[in-house]
Amino acid sequence: MKIEKINENQIRCTLSREDLISRHIKLSELAYGSTKARELFRELMEQAAYQYGFEAEDIPLMIEAIPLSSESIVLLVTKVESPDELDTRFSRFSEDDDDYDDDDMNIADAPAKPFNEAAADDILNIFNSLLAKAQEAIATSPEKAAKKGLPVDITKMFVFDSLDDVLKLSTVLATFYNGKNSLYKSPFDNKYYLVVSKSNDTAEVYNKVCNILAEYSDQQNFVVGTDAYMSEHYETMLKGDAIQKLALI
Repeated sequence: MKIEKINENQIRCTLSREDLISRHIKLSELAYGSTKARELFRELMEQAAYQYGFEAEDIPLMIEAIPLSSESIVLLVTKVESPDELDTRFSRFSEDDDDYDDDDMNIADAPAKPFNEAAADDILNIFNSLLAKAQEAIATSPEKAAKKGLPVDITKMFVFDSLDDVLKLSTVLATFYNGKNSLYKSPFDNKYYLVVSKSNDTAEVYNKVCNILAEYSDQQNFVVGTDAYMSEHYETMLKGDAIQKLALI
């Protein structure tokens, strides 16, 4: 478990698959606040207080879970000074949420089973399940999906250790790829995150771009909310046309 201080009101906790396994935490326990989940959160807050002086006694907290890859989840813990802040953050999800059937997520009614490594995978895979539902909504009704704040484009993310690698690939990709793409630098691992979208390019062109990038980088999950998170917490090096601009250097 890795904890980082973003600012005076926010910390970032990265939980790996091994963290979940070692604490025997299942999806149902994380979702419904079991004793183990509370112990994990207490451990998180105690460590944050010890390392950074992050005290949150008698202060409302907002917790956001964001998958960074198939092997890790980030928990963003934010002190909320005004209840109105919570209302603003989640107001757009209040209408027409019946599109997502609760039966698909009926965790409470599921029979209990012994903990194993699959339980940790359940926690990670739940985000992929939600993403699949979002993509289905986009396919059936793009206008309705847009109103809900869901992206109506295909997007993938590739991680590079070196900026030079991104530069070299950009000179090749820019000759045939015209889609929206952005480059970020992580303050946490100093790696470069290239986010590429299909936009108006053909599926064949986009697949070619992704195949080339995958050969020289590490592809990671890109789900609803990832772009907003990175824009807020990562250094935005180039926005919208990173590959095209890098190709000119």
